[in-house]
Amino acid sequence: MSGPGVYEQLAALGVATVYEAAGRRGLIDVDLEQLLPGTSVAGPARIAACAQDDNWAVHKVMPAVRPGEVLVLTMPEPRPVALVGDLLLTQARVAGAAGVLVDASTRDVADVRDLGLPVWTRWRRVRGAVKDTPGEIDVPVTVGGQRIEPGDVVLMDADGACVVPAARVAQVLEAALARQAREAAARARYADGEFSYDVNGLREREDRL
Repeated sequence: MSGPGVYEQLAALGVATVYEAAGRRGLIDVDLEQLLPGTSVAGPARIAACAQDDNWAVHKVMPAVRPGEVLVLTMPEPRPVALVGDLLLTQARVAGAAGVLVDASTRDVADVRDLGLPVWTRWRRVRGAVKDTPGEIDVPVTVGGQRIEPGDVVLMDADGACVVPAARVAQVLEAALARQAREAAARARYADGEFSYDVNGLREREDRL
């Protein structure tokens, strides 16, 4: 299953619901700062694997970016070195990127926010990168303990980020929609004054201990 409708549904469902529905798999388990609050994105990963403290690969990946993709920018050891600023991110926005995940630093934050391109970053720091080693594009990388392969779906919102392997997208979307329906039903019961302690059977379980 693929296509904009799928990505839009995953973005609307959100990281927490998708992660739980996926069997608590795929969490990008690292603190990320959401530079454009209120945004939620999902799309296939377009990856730039940079050399250490070097952003040559970020320049190299820009011509390959396609509308709706999520740019994933990494280097071997995450450090507060700026892999992107407003000039590179302007290119990403014009190319139609849905969002950017930076496992390093982002700078020019005020200008980046003005661009309106959703960016999640490990750090805000102006320390510059070099351009000495070409790096690689569209290769598997690991971010926050999670392997991301080209084309895997990366989802990001106010809660952080997760990844769904391309082969599991249809299965996870179906499970996430079912989970959303169950949560809506539970939310209605709580709004009517019931308690999760009873709805989830925790009182009965404790009584049996």
